[in-house]
Amino acid sequence: MLRKTFQQFPLARPYLIATAVCILLFWPTWFRLIQEWLKWEQVLAHGLPTFLIFLGLLVVHPPRPRISGPRGSPIVGGSLLLLAVVGWALLELVRIDTLAYLMLPPGLLLVCWTLYGLRAAVAFLPHVLLLSLSLPIWADMVPFLVELASVVVGDLVGLLGITALIEGANITLPYGRLVIADGCSGIRYLAVSILLGMITAILNDFRWKGWLAAITTSVLLALIINWVRITALVLIAYYSNMESDLVTEHETFGWLVFAAFVIPVMLLAPVHRRTPAPVGATMPTSGKPFIFIVAGLLIGPLGISIAHSAATQSPPWAPSNSDLTAEDPDRLPLAVRLPAHMEHDVWRSTDGHWISLGQSVRSASNEKLVPYLPRPLDTGNWFLAEEHGQPPIRIYQNLASRQQVAVYQHYLVGRYRANSYWTAKLLQIPATLQGQGRFAFLTLQAPCGPRDCAQAIDRLTRQIEGGVVTTDIRSAP
Repeated sequence: MLRKTFQQFPLARPYLIATAVCILLFWPTWFRLIQEWLKWEQVLAHGLPTFLIFLGLLVVHPPRPRISGPRGSPIVGGSLLLLAVVGWALLELVRIDTLAYLMLPPGLLLVCWTLYGLRAAVAFLPHVLLLSLSLPIWADMVPFLVELASVVVGDLVGLLGITALIEGANITLPYGRLVIADGCSGIRYLAVSILLGMITAILNDFRWKGWLAAITTSVLLALIINWVRITALVLIAYYSNMESDLVTEHETFGWLVFAAFVIPVMLLAPVHRRTPAPVGATMPTSGKPFIFIVAGLLIGPLGISIAHSAATQSPPWAPSNSDLTAEDPDRLPLAVRLPAHMEHDVWRSTDGHWISLGQSVRSASNEKLVPYLPRPLDTGNWFLAEEHGQPPIRIYQNLASRQQVAVYQHYLVGRYRANSYWTAKLLQIPATLQGQGRFAFLTLQAPCGPRDCAQAIDRLTRQIEGGVVTTDIRSAP
């Protein structure tokens, strides 16, 4: 094994150099990525091991050199690399971290193209795809996976014929209630399953059809494993009257179910011995491509350091309504969770609706204008019952009291307004370039009547049409 590794190292050396150059070129994002890995959070616990596996595969099983296919001019690769650096620098400037992370794999491929040609970059693609699994993008998939698991598990529980009331992600049994929360999304099973599939594809030098089959199998397997796990826990809770320890401590149980499915599949996976590298397959390079690398350093990290400046100070916002009474945020019908650094004010109007305004100002260049707000509404004991209009007014219903609340939410990014969090993230770019550093999350809530929510929706609609969330948000004196 060691002798084979030494024999393969000349083939691995160019790709290791390309990786080192990419880390140098995009070092602010790489540095932040390493910090995310070292947090060992649930959704990214596989991050650092994935990077180490990437390096290990480069050494023991480097990309096969290609003697066919388009050569691709280094000038074209270098030009595309500079465009990628400009886009990345803009994202890094306004701290849109997710998109900045997503620029790393294309950046690595373009560095390889610039230094060694298009053939080398194409051969490098499988390893780069594996590296992309280490990026902190998995948390954004959790809500979808939870919703999907709720639908599938709810149907499975219904087919089993046990006594259960299914309301979205909540399954109420005779002796208690189970909630399909974020921890039940199966995101770790999905990440590890795809990682194993990619390792299998790389070691077997699969073509694109083999890759497609490996990834599809990995995704479906991970989803089925999680659904089986949750359904089994529901059955255990039902037949043990919620007294089994697995109801609250099921981490080990989940990985045992994962192993029971994955190990047989891995044993049945095909194994192909790699043929020797074709004669004449080399990756020539010269000093000319390094001109693009130097230019990228000037445009990217150095350019960010020069262009970065703190946002201009602006006074805090406040709603313009005169018939409002300040209230404690804890009294909101539906609680709003905001980061600790955001100032949170709540008012109540004479007609009974509530206004929640959480805001912050970017005071340093390394701070985000739009902070991380995964789920600002605390819906742990609520579920989404209805949705009306556009922009949407959502009706949430309490699981215990059956109380309903009409909710409208809005994001303010400098002078810009957005109805979705992702639109607000993108609006950071023009707002930051214009020196606008204040952000706010605005929520309107109106308790519904005993019969329906028509009056509550009408009250919120009047407020929205009256401009309370757009033009009438003014700077407080």
